[in-house]
Amino acid sequence: LQYDEHDPVRGRAVIQQHGDRYLIVNPPAYPLNTKELDFVAQLPFTREAHPMYDNKGGVPALEEVQFSVIHNRGCFGGCNFCSLAFHQGRMVTSRSHASIIKEVEGFVKHPQFKGYVHDVGGPTANFRHVSCKKQLKAGLCADRNCLSPAACPNLDADHKDYLTLLRKLREIEGVKKVFIRSGIRFDYLMADKNGEFFADLVKHHISGQLKVAPEHCVNTVLDFMGKPHNEIYERFTEKYKRLNKEYGKNQFLVPYLMSSHPGSRLEDAVRLAEYLKKNNIHPEQVQDFYPTPGTLSTCMYYTGIDPRTGKSVYVPRDYHEKELQRALLQWYRPDKKRLVIEALKKAGREDLIGYSKHCLVRPESTQRKPKKTKKTPPH
Repeated sequence: LQYDEHDPVRGRAVIQQHGDRYLIVNPPAYPLNTKELDFVAQLPFTREAHPMYDNKGGVPALEEVQFSVIHNRGCFGGCNFCSLAFHQGRMVTSRSHASIIKEVEGFVKHPQFKGYVHDVGGPTANFRHVSCKKQLKAGLCADRNCLSPAACPNLDADHKDYLTLLRKLREIEGVKKVFIRSGIRFDYLMADKNGEFFADLVKHHISGQLKVAPEHCVNTVLDFMGKPHNEIYERFTEKYKRLNKEYGKNQFLVPYLMSSHPGSRLEDAVRLAEYLKKNNIHPEQVQDFYPTPGTLSTCMYYTGIDPRTGKSVYVPRDYHEKELQRALLQWYRPDKKRLVIEALKKAGREDLIGYSKHCLVRPESTQRKPKKTKKTPPH
C-alpha cells in the first residue's frame, strides 16, 4: 500500500491506527525540477573535506568523487531491495547542460584537477528523463515496474540527451577524459534501439571496467528482486564484448551480485556459482542480503510473504545457510572450499565436487602425504 501510494501525482495519504494513535504517511513532494536542481548545483561548494580532517590526513574517499558530477535525481529501476524510490522518488529529473558544463569548467580551474572527470552519473547513470510521458499527468503505474521483469511497452528508452551532454563535456578545454563510474542500467541500455550511446560508452567513457548489477542468474530469484531476467544480461554482455573487440578495447565488467535474497534457495546459489564458473567470472566482492527499512525485500524477509501477491516466499534467515550461499559466489577461493563442499552436499550436487572441467571444487584430501625422509648416505 505504501509503495502504491508513493507518487507525487496520484499518491494519497496512508493512515494506520496503532493503539490510540495514528501513523500518517503523506504522499511525497514533487521532485526538484531542472531549474531547482541547477540552483542547488551552483551553490559555492568547495569540493574539499571539512578542515577538521586536515590534521588526520584528509578523507581518502574524497579523491574518487571530488571531480564527479551528479546530473540526475530519482530512479525508476524498481529494485525491490533498494530504498532509492523512497529517498528520491521514481520520477527522474535532471540538470541542464549549461549547469553541468559550468561545473566541469570549474574543475579545470581547480589546482588538483588532472583532466579526468571521474563520473557523470547519479542513482543510475543512464537515466536522464522520466520513463514515459504518461506519468507527468497520471503518475507512475501502481501495479507494475518500468523495467522488470521486462521493459514496459511505453518505456521511453532514449540516450540522445545524455550522449549529447557527454560529447559537450569531452570538448571542454583541459578535460582529457570523461568517465561513467555510476552503475549503468543495462536493460534500459538494451531497450534503446539506437546503438550510438552504447558505442560511445565503450569508446570513450569506461575507465577499465564498467559497473553493472545483474545480481543473480536464476529468473525466479530475479523476479523476487525486481530485476530483469538473465537473458537480457546475456545479450548485453555479448554486445559489450563485441564492441570492445570492434574498437580494440580490453575493458571488463564488474557485476554486482547478491546472495540470500528472499526467494533464493541453496540450489539457486549453486546454479549461480555454475554460471559464474562457466563465464569465467571471479567476484572479489559480493553482497549478502540484509534488510533495510521500507523495502519490499525487507517485508519479504520479516514476513515470509511477497506483499505484491500475498504468497509465501522462502527466506534464508539462518546464519550458516547465508554463509553457505555467500561462499558459493566465491567458489574459487581456497578459504571458501569447505563451505562450498558442504553447500554442494546439502544441495545434492556432489557432481560438482571432483576433477572434471564442470566441477566447482576438488574433494578434500583425507590422507596426508607421507613426509619425505632424507636418505642416509652410505659409510
